[in-house]
Amino acid sequence: MYQNEESPVLTQPFADAIIEAEKVIAEAPHIRTEQDLVEGYDYLAGSIRASLQMAWAYERDYPFFTQSTGPYTKMGLDNPDTLYFNANIREDREYVVTGTRGSTADVSFQVLNGDYSPVEVPDSLAAFDDREIEIAGDGTFELRFGPAKPDPGPNYFVLGPGSSMLVVREVYSDWATERRGTIQIQCADTAGGAPAPLTRDGLAKRYGVSGKILLSRLRTFLAFPKWFYLNLPVNTMTEPRPTPGGLTTQYSSAGHYELGDEEVMIVTVPRSDAPYQGIQLGSVWYLSLDYINHQTSLTADQARVDPDGKIRFVLSERDPGLANWLERTGHDRGYVQIRWQRLSRALDVADGPEVEVVKFGELADRLPFHDEARVTPQEWAARIAARQEAVAGRMLG
Repeated sequence: MYQNEESPVLTQPFADAIIEAEKVIAEAPHIRTEQDLVEGYDYLAGSIRASLQMAWAYERDYPFFTQSTGPYTKMGLDNPDTLYFNANIREDREYVVTGTRGSTADVSFQVLNGDYSPVEVPDSLAAFDDREIEIAGDGTFELRFGPAKPDPGPNYFVLGPGSSMLVVREVYSDWATERRGTIQIQCADTAGGAPAPLTRDGLAKRYGVSGKILLSRLRTFLAFPKWFYLNLPVNTMTEPRPTPGGLTTQYSSAGHYELGDEEVMIVTVPRSDAPYQGIQLGSVWYLSLDYINHQTSLTADQARVDPDGKIRFVLSERDPGLANWLERTGHDRGYVQIRWQRLSRALDVADGPEVEVVKFGELADRLPFHDEARVTPQEWAARIAARQEAVAGRMLG
């Protein structure tokens, strides 16, 4: 039997990072309750999984798409309606991306020159959606990303200096009927070859990188709310504005709430002509709430639209018996965000939300179509069952 004569513990750097990461969670300034802390530890578990996955997926010459954000690896106020894919790249290689366009509301591509850090957002070197590419009649497509060259042909996108990551977002509006597509990536310069075999030194490096990713991931998204949310008055939302980060066809409206058990936030917004419009709630950890087993998010296609063309969302702890109830699930503080995607025009204040905080008992008087918007407990259970089935289907492809 082979005897390991190496004395250092290979995984020690990652183990040390986990201990430090737990301190980051435990010392987070927003913690007020046991629930806050427990959710932080759950966030830590998902971040550990994601960090290992990202470190082992770091193959710029033999790349592949991974999903480092999802229902159990959340970060950065993840959108419940989005599948996130990312691959590591380098500016001096050419990459071939092939796939099929599903029936989702939007598919977008973005090239970044780095990763998110506690002090800055990476620059977006290119961002576009599938309206800018040629797609065959059967839904298949082929894109190429690489250095500048003469006459590259259609569907070729130049990688700018510092290009390091390709991000693809596939966005659902109707979870029940829309179907995801497929996507693959290959480095044209190394096709037919193979990466170098594993070595002990290489694995030690990956464990070290995993630890750095873990700590950076946690510290970064603890800083994000200070940049984009907490300087806003509580229980308000901004007018629509281009989403930070370079997604050129996405606008968003952001806010943070703090409500008592008898208080309700009513968010009223026009039904947009954008293919995707969605609202979600987030915890103090800047993560989506449980959107599988609770209605903590809604798209315009999932929501009830009133006869006047507006959608009225009701954010509360108590069940108001209304179709557009957004469940707080015990969170008296948190974030609320509306996104519009695949836009063909700029949005202004008239497209954005109006926010009102009222007492629970005042809802019937404040909502002009209150009685028409009611749902029975049986109808509500059916809505949740449909969410559970749809998310399971998305995860299985």
